Amino acid sequence: MHVTHLTLVDFRNYARADVELSPGTTLFVGRNGQGKTNLIEAIGYLSTVSSHRVSTDQALVRAGQESAIVRMRVQHEERALVMELQLNRTGANKAQVNRGAVRTRELPRYFASVLFAPEDLSLVRGEPFGRRAYLDALVVQRSPRFAGIISDYERVVRQRNSLLKSARASRLPADSLTTLDVWDDRLVELGTALMVARHELVEQLRPRISQAYRAVAGDEHDTGVSIQRSIDADAPTDAATTAPVEAAEAGGDPVIVAAAFRERLASRRRDELDRAVTLVGPHRDDLVLDLNGLPARGYASHGESWSFALALKLASAEVLRVDAVAGDPVLVLDDVFAELDEGRRERLADAIVDYEQVLITAAVGRDVPERLRATTVRIAAGAIVEPDAEVAPTEGAAHGGRDE
Repeated sequence: MHVTHLTLVDFRNYARADVELSPGTTLFVGRNGQGKTNLIEAIGYLSTVSSHRVSTDQALVRAGQESAIVRMRVQHEERALVMELQLNRTGANKAQVNRGAVRTRELPRYFASVLFAPEDLSLVRGEPFGRRAYLDALVVQRSPRFAGIISDYERVVRQRNSLLKSARASRLPADSLTTLDVWDDRLVELGTALMVARHELVEQLRPRISQAYRAVAGDEHDTGVSIQRSIDADAPTDAATTAPVEAAEAGGDPVIVAAAFRERLASRRRDELDRAVTLVGPHRDDLVLDLNGLPARGYASHGESWSFALALKLASAEVLRVDAVAGDPVLVLDDVFAELDEGRRERLADAIVDYEQVLITAAVGRDVPERLRATTVRIAAGAIVEPDAEVAPTEGAAHGGRDE
């Protein structure tokens, strides 16, 4: 799979942009703040229905405009399709595939990409929310139906929290909340499906993360990846109450996971009423990353954290490559090579060179190995510059500041 044409209208700093793309590697070069990342952000949005930089869509619409358009032509063997997304400053976004309306959340069904950006350092050093989002985005890319499951689960959590707040305000006894039992059933049904999907995904990722880390870092470090789940934490070990213990040992069995989920909800009911918040479920879980037996979040150096985050994304691409019927995902590397020494640059080039399409951004072209610079697109002030035009980097552009 590869992108053959990208059109932007009123997206970020682009009034309009048209870019022809080919299989292989394309390098976007330009000073920081010119619009390189905006181009690849638009491509990434169509595969995940989210931005890797902002949590709301309003920032994606050019100042003074009410909507933005992202239109992309994608090719897989002999089949071509056109995807279009209208991002509205107010109101719901609208999506089309081959001029037929589709739900926005269905876009990942038609196109897959994996994007690595400096923001992804938070996967290693940041809060659990970012790691959960990483897993869930990949779950949806592997099986788009989970977009609906995750949306429904989040709605159930909100409704359940509202009921818990009302119960706390009314001082109702825990055994009188029959309505809460109904929400519990739905919470367990949806949450179990998500936890099992995450478990299966991590099993696929684990060996690929280890391989990718060594490929990039060139070091004999041992990486560990596991899920810390709220249904397993502080699990009772007495013979009469064993479901959570069993769940920890059989994370992929939905029957065991659902039983553990229900038992944990029952045991935490009093705490949930006191705090008026749902304390059990995949929204409270974390992806635990270890390096040489120690938590990467607290012990990995900057270089090790950078390599670990990059390994997570390369492993994601490998998982999608195995799963996808449409071929390789498009691999996108945003301002990555400037952070790497020469050895790691070359090893990264070795790891990505055989993907069908790789898109790279850089402030300074020479930061990128020469074999990845065959096709170069220069960007300046929200416009595509002619290939023979000179776009000289400002002093420190290779390492100073975020691109856009």
